[in-house]
Amino acid sequence: MNRILIVTAVEAEAAALRAGLPTDRPHGVTVIAGGVGSANAAAATSRALTLDSGFEAVISAGIGGAFPGRAEPGALLLARRVVAADLGAQSPGGFLSVDELGFGSATLEAGRIPGLDAAVGVILTVNTATGTDERAAELMQRHPDAVGEAMEGYGVAAAAALTDVPFAEVRAVSNLVGKRDRDSWRLDLAFRALTAAALPIAEGLEAC
Repeated sequence: MNRILIVTAVEAEAAALRAGLPTDRPHGVTVIAGGVGSANAAAATSRALTLDSGFEAVISAGIGGAFPGRAEPGALLLARRVVAADLGAQSPGGFLSVDELGFGSATLEAGRIPGLDAAVGVILTVNTATGTDERAAELMQRHPDAVGEAMEGYGVAAAAALTDVPFAEVRAVSNLVGKRDRDSWRLDLAFRALTAAALPIAEGLEAC
């Protein structure tokens, strides 16, 4: 039985995942709500891994946005890589990533979860969620393999990398990335998808 740590942003996401875990047998999965944003996620993940060194995998999970044409609300996204998309500097010529600045890398690899029906690609980690079609187009131009965006994945991945624990990111789509329109969000479908994903996640993660 694998021991897996799942880190969400908020308790509602954590509760949705717990609802899909078996209650009649041990499953080895611990789900915590680490807070919104990459910094909170990294701190919470590091603390959990320090207090318990027995976890064999760490997963960032929750709801998120999908880029148009990549997935619809209620679908799942699985990261091939995570990218801190706004970690860098603005310049007259456009955005410069930390890679281009020579300060390290904004990209971390992610593992696979067998049996999970999901759109696979890059999941962007942002500090400010996209709220315009123009910003969505800019991100897709810079990251043509991106399937979605969220706010915690890179932080969880960075903490996992420090202890050489395999990492993955799973997002249930609540909305399309672009013009902010809360009336079009389908949180009900996203939370339902998280619950359905809990058992495949519990059954294991392939190291990247």
